[in-house]
Amino acid sequence: MIGNRRDQNKLLRALRAPDFQTARPGGPNPIARSGKWLVESGKQEKSLCAATIVPSRFKPPFTRKGKSPLFRLAPMRRRLAATFGQLAALGLLLAFVVRLYPLPPRAWTERESPPTVPPPKPFVMTAPTVRTLSNGLKVLVIERRGLPMLTLRLVVKTGAEADPPDLAGTAQIVAGLLNEGTTHRTAFQIAETVDDAGGNVDNSAGWDESYLGLSVLADHAELAFDLVADMVMHPAFAPSEVDRARRQMTSSLELLKGDPSYVADTVYDELEFRGTAYGHPADGTVASASRVSPPDLQWFHDRYYRPSNAILAVVGDIAAEQAFALAEKFFAGWPEAPSPQPISALAPPSESHREILIVDKPDAVQTEIRVGTAGVGRTSADYEALMLANQVLGGPAANRLFKALRTERGLTYGASSDLVCYRPLGTWEAKTSTRTAETMKTVETVLDEMNRLRSQPITGLELEYAKNYLVGHLALEFESSEGMADEVLDLMVHGLPWDYWNNFPEKIRGLTADQVSVTLARYLDPGQATIVLVGDVRGFGKELKKLGPARVIPLQNLDLGSADFKAPGSPPALRREGSP
Repeated sequence: MIGNRRDQNKLLRALRAPDFQTARPGGPNPIARSGKWLVESGKQEKSLCAATIVPSRFKPPFTRKGKSPLFRLAPMRRRLAATFGQLAALGLLLAFVVRLYPLPPRAWTERESPPTVPPPKPFVMTAPTVRTLSNGLKVLVIERRGLPMLTLRLVVKTGAEADPPDLAGTAQIVAGLLNEGTTHRTAFQIAETVDDAGGNVDNSAGWDESYLGLSVLADHAELAFDLVADMVMHPAFAPSEVDRARRQMTSSLELLKGDPSYVADTVYDELEFRGTAYGHPADGTVASASRVSPPDLQWFHDRYYRPSNAILAVVGDIAAEQAFALAEKFFAGWPEAPSPQPISALAPPSESHREILIVDKPDAVQTEIRVGTAGVGRTSADYEALMLANQVLGGPAANRLFKALRTERGLTYGASSDLVCYRPLGTWEAKTSTRTAETMKTVETVLDEMNRLRSQPITGLELEYAKNYLVGHLALEFESSEGMADEVLDLMVHGLPWDYWNNFPEKIRGLTADQVSVTLARYLDPGQATIVLVGDVRGFGKELKKLGPARVIPLQNLDLGSADFKAPGSPPALRREGSP
């Protein structure tokens, strides 16, 4: 050992031999390059490493005559000796401890079984306390004392389906301007007040509903009720604000027209829901943005923003009685009025053949693909079975579309499917994108997976995974006060019972593969699918005959507000014939 005096003497004699000297760093010996020049002008320098020992043929010219390089090894030698001595002592101590206190043989020869995973706790949604004010406004309160936050969310049970003809986007503009000034506060005053209360405003409109949300610190509860009531009841719709909203809407839509994903989604929805109140863009069009005026917005507000057509959800750190008292105080002045007539829920025309529309975007390097069929309304008895089937086909996490398109064939980065359910109707669509040259192969794969889902029973493992995801993900929707308010309001907007979410896990787990297959046979028919492609038709046009007859509309001639998607004065759409 280095710590032994005899061994040290042998090492010193060997090092004094003429065959060994110290090399200059960077000299011909590559090993010496990692060392540091330890001697300069006859003085010893500190180093983090020992001098490198090399044969004498690499002897450097700088070593002073009569000076042996061995003095430079002494500090390292002493450190090594001390280190090895300490390690030896530690080893002896450990050996003594092990002999004195031997471990039981079981710890070395047996392995304990892993702990069992307890069953998940059943999800239980807190039932809200509900009252109806004298003017017809429904108020629901859920006390949530964990955080000093308060969320108010007011929903009007009317959305873009009520847009007047030729004024698509009206509901969106009305909702978007609620926080842009009232008859009592300017837009700046509203923003400043919300900011001082540590809050944020969220307002918009979609299908079946328009909403205004406000979250603040719980200490500002009275201010929150005052602000929401003022914004909902007294919007100013000032001409300057309306003009700004129109310009923003126009510029946004012009930008979105260059987004293949947005174009594919919008064209698909319009094809699937044509002939109904849902057959136009909820975001509006460039043409409708230029026509809408403050009187149009005021008419929409007066007709649909009524207490009998609205629901106020209050979730957070507040007592129910205090919430009801504040609601009565600030919303009592909202004039009572009869509920508006419900929007006619015309069913979309049933197609007995496949419909294909292609938006030609010559500069596109990939194709956006939408393939789908008619779905169901939110209150349909088949909703849960179709939710399970959608999870298997293209839901979050593992799904058949992703496996077939990405994992097995490498055709795309992602693929999914959505079951979209509005109040009276819905759609079921698959979404993906791929390289232009792989367009037809990708579409055919999507159709094949739809056919396989319809014709072959779902495996037990797939069904179990889908059930576990839907049930396990449910609690996440209720994590925040905003999410809790949204889910509870969804029940009220669609007329579902309060215990719906509590019974949802049992409904999902009770479904069998045969029941799902029977439901699929009624809704999923790839032979009558609506197919929308947005991309460079030159890259796949010759293969279109595999799918069937198709319409091709150049992007520059596309008008999303027109029934036939053609801008006025544009040439007729090209037709490519084929057989499905």
